[in-house]
Amino acid sequence: MTAKASEIVFNKKKQVAPLSIIALEGASELGRKINNYLVEWWNNSGYKTDSFLIKNECPRFASGDAKGIIRNSIRGDDVYIVVDVGNHSCTYELFGRQNNMSPDDHFQNLKRIIQAAGGKAHRINVIMPALYGGRQHRRNYRESLDCAVALQELEAMGVENVITFDAHDSRVCNAVPLMGFDNIIPSYQVLKALTRHVTDLKLNQNSFMMVSPDEGALHRNMYFASVLGVDLGMFYKRRDYSRIVSGRNPIVAHEYLGNSVEGKDVFISDDIVSSGESMLEVAYELKKRNAARILVYATYTIFTNGLEGFDKAYNDGIIDYVFGTNLTYRPPELLDRKWYCDVDISKYIAYLIMAMNHDISTSRVIDPHLKIKNLLKKFNRDGFVVGAEKMMRGLS
Repeated sequence: MTAKASEIVFNKKKQVAPLSIIALEGASELGRKINNYLVEWWNNSGYKTDSFLIKNECPRFASGDAKGIIRNSIRGDDVYIVVDVGNHSCTYELFGRQNNMSPDDHFQNLKRIIQAAGGKAHRINVIMPALYGGRQHRRNYRESLDCAVALQELEAMGVENVITFDAHDSRVCNAVPLMGFDNIIPSYQVLKALTRHVTDLKLNQNSFMMVSPDEGALHRNMYFASVLGVDLGMFYKRRDYSRIVSGRNPIVAHEYLGNSVEGKDVFISDDIVSSGESMLEVAYELKKRNAARILVYATYTIFTNGLEGFDKAYNDGIIDYVFGTNLTYRPPELLDRKWYCDVDISKYIAYLIMAMNHDISTSRVIDPHLKIKNLLKKFNRDGFVVGAEKMMRGLS
């Protein structure tokens, strides 16, 4: 598998089975983009097709009951079901009222479509970027284990592979040790978007720094710091463990550990921006320490408390950019914000699908080291790339 789309070749004889893609309601935009790449590569390989997408729907009765329907034949196909459990913009009617779909509703629709397949597909793979129940991945006291049970349900229904992105805790895959489970971090795509949107960055130790917003995000920020050859700082959250507010222990304060951020551009990376309160508190703390520009990235930017806090932080000069992926629903008002930069992951997913459909090792697609090294060569002009290449060789 090579990095250039023009060099990608479909081969019917080497396919595991004919390819089909089912994009569920809420994931239709991502599904179309993935399909467009695959159709282009297929047609460039000498074959002809208009689409790999399979028509499907999950209509509901007035009582709220539903059923899954697959409109085209998938017998003997290698089926990839794309689902966005975080798309709250989808609605359905219940007793005359419009209800927004929750992650539970999307997961039930996924199971309905798998049932509709009726065991006729050659193989069923689920692409679930935002892992259902991913934030309830471990048990404290008498609690449910939603994510682990959901994965076991999919395995019992005949799903062979699950592909997710930036899982809150990838160790949840231990619940299904015999099922394929890939947790993918789109590091290269993020850095590519960063260098395209902020062209005057100086990626060196004197001008740039990674900061982890908490101890849970340390590993991802450590990776970025390593491949870029820059310093790493972190905040840790002091919590009040005597109280539970909105399902979690409230944060008392953010404490900083690390070198000085004065005069440096700071890049903060996390898996999810939910309410955004923690990220904003970290940004304000960094500005108190005289950081230059603050660049925020989260794989899933869901902003459950709205955008006003980030609007104010942008207008006050606290935050310069927020990067987020198109792996989950982004409301139109977010896409219109000057401070928001969208990171498209659809081409990456198309690579993965094509590799799996040809039974090629996905590690060639997942491993971003070479791509990042080439990106740094192209972006840097001040000699820093030499140090970065040494760091890359040490990681590979």
